[in-house]
Amino acid sequence: MSQLSLPTTIAFLLYVIIVLAIGIYAYSKTKDASDYFLGGRKLSPLVTAISAGASDMSGWILLGLPGYAYLAGLEAAWITLGLTIGVAANWMLVAKRLRIYTAMVDDAVTIPAYLQRRFGDSKVWLKSIAAISILLFFLFYVASGLIAGGKLFNVVFGLDYYIAVFVGVILILFYTLFGGFLAVSWTDVFQGSLMLIALVAVPILVAGNLGSASAVVARIDGANPELLNMLTDAAGEPLGWLTIIGLLGWGLGYFGQPHILARFKAIRSADETGVATVIGVSWASFGYLMAILVGFCGIAYLNEPLADPEKVFITLTSLVFHPLIAGILLAAILAAIMSTVDSQLLVCSAALAEDLYPLMVKRSLSAEARMKVGRIAVVVLAVIASALAMDPESKVLDVVSYAWAGLGASLGPAILISLYWRSMTSQGALAGVLVGAATVMVWSQLSGGLFDVYELVPGFILSSIAVVSVSLRSPAVSDAVGIQFDDMLTKLRGGA
Repeated sequence: MSQLSLPTTIAFLLYVIIVLAIGIYAYSKTKDASDYFLGGRKLSPLVTAISAGASDMSGWILLGLPGYAYLAGLEAAWITLGLTIGVAANWMLVAKRLRIYTAMVDDAVTIPAYLQRRFGDSKVWLKSIAAISILLFFLFYVASGLIAGGKLFNVVFGLDYYIAVFVGVILILFYTLFGGFLAVSWTDVFQGSLMLIALVAVPILVAGNLGSASAVVARIDGANPELLNMLTDAAGEPLGWLTIIGLLGWGLGYFGQPHILARFKAIRSADETGVATVIGVSWASFGYLMAILVGFCGIAYLNEPLADPEKVFITLTSLVFHPLIAGILLAAILAAIMSTVDSQLLVCSAALAEDLYPLMVKRSLSAEARMKVGRIAVVVLAVIASALAMDPESKVLDVVSYAWAGLGASLGPAILISLYWRSMTSQGALAGVLVGAATVMVWSQLSGGLFDVYELVPGFILSSIAVVSVSLRSPAVSDAVGIQFDDMLTKLRGGA
C-alpha cells in the first residue's frame, strides 16, 4: 500500500462524491432519449468546448503523452502540433455545419442517423456499417481508458490491476447510466478543469525544486541532448519524413470522433460555435503543451529511468507534492479517464439503441424504450471493454492510437465531405467508411518502409478517394437531398 494511501483516499472520495452528485442532479434533468443522448441540444459554449476537450484527451494526456515525451523528447512535439491543427480544423470546418445539419435532418442524434438522413438513404447498410464501425473501434478506446485506470489504482492504492479495472468501471457506469449526456458533459467541465490544474502544477513545482525552467532544460541536455532536437529521435537518428507525416497525421482523426462531434451537435445554437471554437482550441493546445512539459520534467527530475514511462506523471506527483495535494492531482488522472470513457460508452449505447437495435427488432421504439436500451447497452459494452483491458502490460497510447485511427479513417472523410459537397451520395459514404476501416485494420498489421506510417494517414486518404470516386459514379442525388443541402447553406449565411 502506498504511503499516500490515506490522504489520497480522502482526495479521491471527495472527487467521487462531487462526480456522483453531478450525475444525480443530471438524472433529474433527463426526461427522454434526446436528453439522455444529446442533452436536449442545450449546452453553453463554455461547457461545449471544455467538455469536447476533456472527452478527447482521456487518460492518455496524463499518462500516454507525457510518457512518450519522457522517452522521445521533442519528437513528441510533432504529435502535439498535428493534434492542435486537427482540433482547430475540426472546430472551424465541422462544428457549425454539423450543428445545423443534424438539427435539420429530423434531429439526428447519432452520426449513423445523420449519414442516413443526409442522403435520404432508405437502405440500412450505411447506417448499420457506420454504427458497427463506431462500436468496433470504441471498444478498444474504452479499453484504453480502463487500462489507464487500472494503472492508476494499482500505483496509488496498491490494488490488484484487475480489481482496479473493475472499480473504475463501476464508478463510471453509475453516473453515465443515470445522468446520460448532461451528467457526462457537466462532469467533463469539472474533470477538465482538474486535469488542466494538474498539468500546470507539476511542471511549475518541478522547475521550482530544480531552481528554474532553464535548469530543467540543462538537465535534459546533460542527460541526452538529442531529446531537445525535434528532427532526431532519442538515439540521435534523423526522423524520416514518413515518421513526421505519421505523427502530424494524428490531427486527421478529429473529424471522425463521435464523442467529440456529439458536443458540436449539442451546443444550444450554431451561432455560438465561434466562441466555443476559441475556448476549445485554446484549452486543448495549452493542455498538449503542458503534457509535453510533464514528460520533460520527468527526464530532468528522476534519477532512475522508469520501467513504465506512462507512470511519469504519477511518479512526479507523488514525489514533489504534499500527500493531500498529490491525492487531488492524481484524481485528475481518474478525471481524464472518466471524462472520455463515459462519453464513449454513451456514444456506443446511442449507436446500439438508436441505430442498430430498431433494425434488429424491425420496429421503431418509443423515446423511453430507446433510453432503456441505451442504458442496458452501456453495461454490456463496459463489460466487453473490461475484458479487452485485462492485459496490465498494455500501453495506453498504443491502444488509443489504433482506435483513434479506425474512427478517424472510417468516419472522418464521410462526415467532412458530406458537409461541403452537395453531390456526395450514400454509396460514396458507405465506400468511405468501409475502405477507411479496412485500411486501418490491414495497415496496422504491416511494418517496414511505407507501412511504418501511422495507419490513420493512408486510411484517411484512401477513404476520401473512395467517397469522391464512388459518389461520382453513383446516380445523381435526388432533388429533395439537393434542396436540403441548399437550405443548410442558406442557414449558414443567414445564421441559425
